[in-house]
Amino acid sequence: MGICKSASKLTCLRLAGFLFLILLTACSGADQDASPAANLNGVPDTVPDIPARGDRLVDASIGDATNLIPMIAGDASSHAIAGLLYLSLLKYDKNLDLVGQLAESWEVSTDNKTITFHLRPGLVWTDGKPLTSTDCAFTLELIRNKRTQSAYKSDYTLVSGFDTPDPQTFIVHYSEPFSPALASWSSLGILPKHIFEHVDIMNTELSRKPKATIGPYQLADWQSQQSILMKANPDYFDGPVWISERLTRIIPDRATQFLELSAGRLDSVGLTPVQYKRLFDTKPLLKANYTRYKYLDFVYTYLGFNLKRKPFDDIRIREAIAYAINRQEILDGVQLGLGETIASPYKPGTFWVNQKLKPRPYDPDKARALLAEAGWRDSDGNGVFDKNGTPLSFTILTNNGNKQRADAATIIQHRLKKIGIEVKIRLVEWSAFIENFINKRQFDAVILGWSLSPDPDQFTIWHSSQTGQRQFNFLSYSNAKVDTALETARRTFDRQQRKVQYDIMQEEIYKDVPMVFLFAPYSLPVMHKRIHGVKPAPAGIGYNSEHWYVPAPLQKYRQTSITP
Repeated sequence: MGICKSASKLTCLRLAGFLFLILLTACSGADQDASPAANLNGVPDTVPDIPARGDRLVDASIGDATNLIPMIAGDASSHAIAGLLYLSLLKYDKNLDLVGQLAESWEVSTDNKTITFHLRPGLVWTDGKPLTSTDCAFTLELIRNKRTQSAYKSDYTLVSGFDTPDPQTFIVHYSEPFSPALASWSSLGILPKHIFEHVDIMNTELSRKPKATIGPYQLADWQSQQSILMKANPDYFDGPVWISERLTRIIPDRATQFLELSAGRLDSVGLTPVQYKRLFDTKPLLKANYTRYKYLDFVYTYLGFNLKRKPFDDIRIREAIAYAINRQEILDGVQLGLGETIASPYKPGTFWVNQKLKPRPYDPDKARALLAEAGWRDSDGNGVFDKNGTPLSFTILTNNGNKQRADAATIIQHRLKKIGIEVKIRLVEWSAFIENFINKRQFDAVILGWSLSPDPDQFTIWHSSQTGQRQFNFLSYSNAKVDTALETARRTFDRQQRKVQYDIMQEEIYKDVPMVFLFAPYSLPVMHKRIHGVKPAPAGIGYNSEHWYVPAPLQKYRQTSITP
């Protein structure tokens, strides 16, 4: 899983094998706008659909990447880039099934304690060195190293040992069965030992200037807060990478992104609900030249509380806030209904959702009663409750550039004011938000999103052991029953029995209210119609992006050495 800065990420699948990397849907497929293409770049629609090398795909991100080393990066922006540079042993395919990536095949022992991976033959890093099982073993040791601060470490500390009997074989052993084991190997980007062996991974220029990668693209240029340019890897092992360059422009404002899209300077971007439902159809050139997609992602948006700070150490305050928020109002107001309200941290409609749980109803009277029970009163008649002279006030922090989150904060601010809680709102640039506030736990409350893996394990988010620096339980949530359920589920392979444990986890989280689950949004990406090979599937549209192409007559960028 990964912290999601935006609900619309095309590369969601790579967010650590899907948390990771970004940028996901278990529906039957993605809806798309079937409006016919007009002439593109003056070329008739009858152009033969033949792959050709060349061209550049230009997309936009509201936040810059922070770190291109996958095991260190914890945000979707970073994984969107890192996932095209470094790859894992396994990956999720278009149907959300685990398939080989760097591994050609694998076997799981009958006791579920050993996995044997067989690497693809002939794998080569971009500096010409072979990728071998030694690199896999090195990466495993590196993420387990006590000096490595990684939110993903817990999955790999359970490995009791490993073997590299030959350059093509990597064997991992577990002391006890671990049900998310296979899925975890879709989330660990393998690093080259000969590059990282003597490097302090927490303080290295390799986080911005990788020297050897294995993915379909290589980093060509990174202009902080401006753009990231990648060039196709000519030696990519899994077929030709047709599109020569991918340029991600950092445009923090979604309205500016839409203007750039309307001017034809972007090929792909995630639309806001207003842009998707109202503005897109007013632009004839957009309707002619772009395809819209809509699908429910493995993403949700929430209001989370820093449980180490007052007043959120009192469950009655958290529950009062939950009753004071009208989720449907937020969904309709900020998403124009494009999504679903939720009561638990799983994608709506999937097997793992505890169907007994429903979003708390909007009930301001119950909210006020809970505040009164906790000893808060409007003693001076100014409309703000106080206790022992301290006003009931806090700040909601969210990332600049995500209007949906900012608008949700404003609606929450309005509703909480009606029950006597003063809310301030602060918007922060994405990379600063992660580094200075989330990683350092310097916040009262946040509005954020989680990108999730198809595997139901959420140990890294909810287990009480995962509250350290750069780890994902930055709300500092702790519940012994949740810990036990997560641990038991990790040792359980029977699907129904595993669900029993996750149902317990969801019930306890619902009761404790460490966060208010707001909604699961639809992803609303658009893609220029000259980009071919985009095939909507249960995984969305980004799962095969390295194989997209532009037929030669439709190519827009004739020179592949243009600086960003």
